[in-house]
Amino acid sequence: MPATLQSLSSALATPLKGFIAYLRVEAGLSKSTLEAYERDLCMLIEDLQQCGRTSYADADPRDLAAHLKTLNTTHGLQPSSIARHLSAIRMFFRWLEANGHVSSDPAAPLVPPTRWKRMPGVLSPSRMRALIEAADETAGRLWMRDRAMLELMYAAGLRASEVGSLRRDGWKKDLAVLLVTGKGDKQRLVPVGKPAIAAVERYLDDQFPNLTRFQDGRDQGALVLSHTGRPLTRVAVWQIVRKYAERAGLESVHPHMLRHSFATHLLQGGADLRVVQELLGHSNIGTTQIYTHVDSRHLRDVVMKFLPREQRKTA
Repeated sequence: MPATLQSLSSALATPLKGFIAYLRVEAGLSKSTLEAYERDLCMLIEDLQQCGRTSYADADPRDLAAHLKTLNTTHGLQPSSIARHLSAIRMFFRWLEANGHVSSDPAAPLVPPTRWKRMPGVLSPSRMRALIEAADETAGRLWMRDRAMLELMYAAGLRASEVGSLRRDGWKKDLAVLLVTGKGDKQRLVPVGKPAIAAVERYLDDQFPNLTRFQDGRDQGALVLSHTGRPLTRVAVWQIVRKYAERAGLESVHPHMLRHSFATHLLQGGADLRVVQELLGHSNIGTTQIYTHVDSRHLRDVVMKFLPREQRKTA
């Protein structure tokens, strides 16, 4: 079983609780980010306990390096995940040092692993259509909700964690826009097309009233609800996407692939990179630039379309 705060010794758990409270109150991090930090640090503390460390002052760089090694050898994490994990450790020990729990920072000498930029997985327009259209009358009683969710994820480039935070009052049919709350509670307005509008309106007319029948406020004003009337969780979004990928005969499809496809198709259609950055909610355009990849066939088509006539004869 993964380590939890409850399974840790009080001497190690108490400072971690203080750090998480600091991240929540002072840094204003989102719930999902806080959960990731807590999960990563509980893994570290579990390893420290197994090494016989009873306080953070006992930890040294070799303990931390040995822990990071297990992330790859035992847990099979990729360099990008290990880098994120190390970031949590370094921030935690800086906080411990600033608050007098350790006299020096043992994480300071650690160097992040190289992070290769991998091209994101992208569905072609035809495969994207097959995934969405797999949500039909034969897919179960909540197929309208699922169709609306898939349409919105593709039309607005949503992260899985953003689906549950969509609000009913953030859906603006007349303006054809959706208000999205992303990382760090930053909000963005994303225009959506006719297929998404039609799917969402059908869901709101036919299924939404039944899902909001409870009078205890469990829906929290959310737009996309579970069968119990609560906002969809990130795990539920993964399960729904996987279900329809299987129905469509598609392999290795995950929720973020819909976001990748949204960005890639926009750029291939001629959208400006800065516009795509705003639609995705990226604070750094460098994050958006990974979507500027194109396949060789698309590149050839673009070259042949725009190359001057006299050069095209020799191409």
